[in-house]
Amino acid sequence: MFERIVSADDLHVFLLDADGEILATCYLNVIPNITRSARPYAIVENVVTDQTQRGRGHGQRIVRHALEFAWERGCYKAMLQSGSQREATHAFYKACGFAADEKVGYVARPA
Repeated sequence: MFERIVSADDLHVFLLDADGEILATCYLNVIPNITRSARPYAIVENVVTDQTQRGRGHGQRIVRHALEFAWERGCYKAMLQSGSQREATHAFYKACGFAADEKVGYVARPA
């Protein structure tokens, strides 16, 4: 699956490492679009920071890098969803530049 993701033009996995140790990851999907003058949008997923590395800015650094990558590709917005109930998680995403008051997210799963 990893090979499939990294070989796709619009799917991007970002890794933040130090001396070969992965500190944080982030997945960005750039989605072609027919509205907004055909400008794409992005979905951010799988933002993970190594538990021993949290609170050091690695997560914000990798998310901001992914957002810059999306803006450079002409995306007019980037979205993410979080299932976390932890206020710290939501504060983290707000610190990365996301707003929780613009859209409502819905999830459908197969029956």
